[in-house]
Amino acid sequence: MAIGNLIRTFLVEDHLLIAEEVGRLLRAYPNIDLVGSAQDGEEAVSKVIALQPAVVVMDINLPKIDGIAATRLIKRKYAHIVVIGLTAAINEYVVYAMMKVGAFEVLAKEKAQDDLYTTLQRAVASSGPIVILDETRVNENTRSLDKECESPTVGHEAISNFEA
Repeated sequence: MAIGNLIRTFLVEDHLLIAEEVGRLLRAYPNIDLVGSAQDGEEAVSKVIALQPAVVVMDINLPKIDGIAATRLIKRKYAHIVVIGLTAAINEYVVYAMMKVGAFEVLAKEKAQDDLYTTLQRAVASSGPIVILDETRVNENTRSLDKECESPTVGHEAISNFEA
């Protein structure tokens, strides 16, 4: 089976129980690498600069620097980093403000269990091609496709078609 790059993900959440639950949720997926976390916006900005994750899952209401300002600082310097906002209460201002500073999407924390992984995959896919790994769905069709792709001709044609 082809092995793709893991999606380097960083979590920013000031409530310990929520951070633990979202972290557990993210670590459950085989193509997510949770590279770090922060409990306030200031810490988030400095760690994101150091770690360079592909995705930041950012709480909006944070101490020191809120999630909107932290997202603006991160996106200003690293436009390629995808930010997904998390908030306890979705309202027009929060969504507008996060989108204005460059967030991909804002999710309600109560929907994170159902929507975060799909949103994260869509966000990363919108910024470049990814390989989605799902170890529970490996079957004979996938294995035979992998063998076909090992052929130099098929592999190069597939890459050429993909890049076109």
